[in-house]
Amino acid sequence: MTIHIENSGAGIYQVTVEGASTTVHSVTVTPEYLQKLTGGHASAETLIQKSFEFLLERESHTSILRAFDVPVIQCYFPEYERTITAALREP
Repeated sequence: MTIHIENSGAGIYQVTVEGASTTVHSVTVTPEYLQKLTGGHASAETLIQKSFEFLLERESHTSILRAFDVPVIQCYFPEYERTITAALREP
């Protein structure tokens, strides 16, 4: 799978996932949530990249919501914030 992330402005990102088929997702992340998960040490694009890698380990790209706010992931996968915070600390 290839993940492309494009900043659409105002905390909205267009994420294209290419595999056997291609899906496009509109993803929103607030500065507050970005700060909470990254401590200011990673960009929104990095957070979204890691978030999609997390999701793709658990479901197909065709099952990922087409539009969502990043905190919604925690509702479906309770381990999300802990896992992402740890992944963002890895070199």
